[in-house]
Amino acid sequence: MSADYAHLCSSILEQCFGKVVQSVADCLFSATTRTLSQIVSSTNFSRKEVVLAVAVLIKFRLVNFEPSKNNPFLAEYSLRREDVICLLRYSRYIHLVQTKYGNVGASIAEELLNAGSETATGLLLKCLSDGENKAESAETYRDTFIKMISDHYIIKIPELMPGDEQDEAVPKFQKNECGFFVPPNIDLQLLAQIQKGEATLSKALDGAIVWSLNYDRFHQEFRDDIMKLAIERKLGENAAECFSFILNLIYNTTDPWQRKASNLVTFVEIKQAIERKSNNMELIKYLDQYICLIMDDSLGFLRKVGDMGGGQYLVDMEKTFESLAFACVEAVITERFGSKAARIFRVIRVKKFIEQEDLQKEAMIPAKEAKSLAYNLFQEQFIHVKVIKKPGGGGSGPAKAFYLFQIKDKDTVRMLLDNCFKSLYNTIRRSNYEKNEHKGLIEKSQRLDSIVEAMKERGESDEYIAEIVETFTPPECEILNKVKNRIKTLSKAEMTLDDTIFLLQMYQHHCTTLPTGIQKFK
Repeated sequence: MSADYAHLCSSILEQCFGKVVQSVADCLFSATTRTLSQIVSSTNFSRKEVVLAVAVLIKFRLVNFEPSKNNPFLAEYSLRREDVICLLRYSRYIHLVQTKYGNVGASIAEELLNAGSETATGLLLKCLSDGENKAESAETYRDTFIKMISDHYIIKIPELMPGDEQDEAVPKFQKNECGFFVPPNIDLQLLAQIQKGEATLSKALDGAIVWSLNYDRFHQEFRDDIMKLAIERKLGENAAECFSFILNLIYNTTDPWQRKASNLVTFVEIKQAIERKSNNMELIKYLDQYICLIMDDSLGFLRKVGDMGGGQYLVDMEKTFESLAFACVEAVITERFGSKAARIFRVIRVKKFIEQEDLQKEAMIPAKEAKSLAYNLFQEQFIHVKVIKKPGGGGSGPAKAFYLFQIKDKDTVRMLLDNCFKSLYNTIRRSNYEKNEHKGLIEKSQRLDSIVEAMKERGESDEYIAEIVETFTPPECEILNKVKNRIKTLSKAEMTLDDTIFLLQMYQHHCTTLPTGIQKFK
């Protein structure tokens, strides 16, 4: 992990949990594993504060622990670095759940995200006490919760081993992958009794079973949306709908996070699924043509590998995300250096290796301008130089060197990813600065809004309300509007940067052998 990502994680954790948790996480980030005593000595906080901070990180699934190899009675803690950035995606997770399960699902997801992890009964009690959805019944919440588990959006955290089997002081967990998505037994009568105060939460049968959101399932949806949106922009809505059915079919037989390519699916299976579930008559009529369109597209989403069953196809994740990631790289180059620089980048990528003289001819750019643009790209590490030395005549003369431009795909993506981390860190810091600098003005505006709202509820006259509003002077209004616009712009920049980071991370997962934080079960 880069230093830029370390700074970003530190900033995110400070924003979400405060200084103590930030310091503990920074200590864990700088090492593979640390014991509690090592964390206490490194952070200069009291043992009680460090224990609470570690407990918070474990509850939010940001820290793992296991017995030390040298001492089985001593726990060693490690930070799940890749999951820290997921804290920024909470609003996207809630929005996705809301589109699929409505306000009830959004309420469940929001409470679960705020709690980090929670028992089913405890979670439903929090949702039922929420003022926004009091009209919904406990049965509706239970059914939605179970549906989210069956769709793998909620996952069961491994259970603690019973005391008889556990001799060591460090807790151990039973990791049964088959039981991660088995729905719990939720007693609605007990829920009603607890709400009335006739029973306590300790009587719940699921007290030892804890649930959390399954980030990988959400990221699978985000990844699929990227592919479907790219197809929709290039080939139209019908092609995107066809590809959506293909994805749903391959997930029946393929691990969603298989790195290179999916398992095979036949034309007959695709046709049967679309005829059974789609009302799009145009897609059904011209299905073979839409599949050919997707297959022949330069982005390489679909590949034909056999003729059995009307044709066998697979989704080529490696080719797809290589094309999408480098389309993103080219867009960045175009924004920073212009379209000619992007043309030079494309020429080098197509040719693999090319000399300066050949580059300006292939790109059809004047020699002086081509040299300048190639130097700028080299300086910013978008392109690299390979030196090939040839011995002089007779072995005694000076060696002749050839300088060839090349693109190292993995290094280019990693460099751009680090730049995104740095930009996101700067955006968060600037947003926090704006909020702190104008904290008094923002709080005054919020107090005034609440007073005016209360006055309207009481039925006060418009003249009196106008007088209260005028206590906020025009210069203050102008400053506040500017601050709000700046914060809004920075928030949009955060979301755009996170989209780019996610795309480049998908490239690293599908197109390299680098270890990533994506696992089927967490």
